[in-house]
Amino acid sequence: MTIKEVSEKYQITQDTLRYYERVGMIPPVTRTPGGMRDYQQTDLQWVELAKCMRSAGLPVEAMIEYVRLFQQGDETIQARLQLLVEQRDNLVEQRRQIDETLQRLNYKIARYEIAAETGKLTWDK
Repeated sequence: MTIKEVSEKYQITQDTLRYYERVGMIPPVTRTPGGMRDYQQTDLQWVELAKCMRSAGLPVEAMIEYVRLFQQGDETIQARLQLLVEQRDNLVEQRRQIDETLQRLNYKIARYEIAAETGKLTWDK
């Protein structure tokens, strides 16, 4: 697939794809004899992983480290596992914080819905 096709398929810009490759968030993409990017299935799997991890908030540096470890081979399995577990734990904490914020917002919304009906809002923090 061309970079244009990959960009359209994953709804990310061509510049973003180039950036992912340039900084090492994905391994170097397969190239044609003329040097054009020719995304193969394995390249697409890396793009999917990078997009997923970035949308989940994984730091660019963590993704770069993961790719670097992967390229070193099976002796880095434990290190990759640890990196993924740490990132999962970070996401769980973020979700906890979001859930806490949602509870607070729901409380405030409920108070304001009552106030909208009664025309009165008691002191609200």
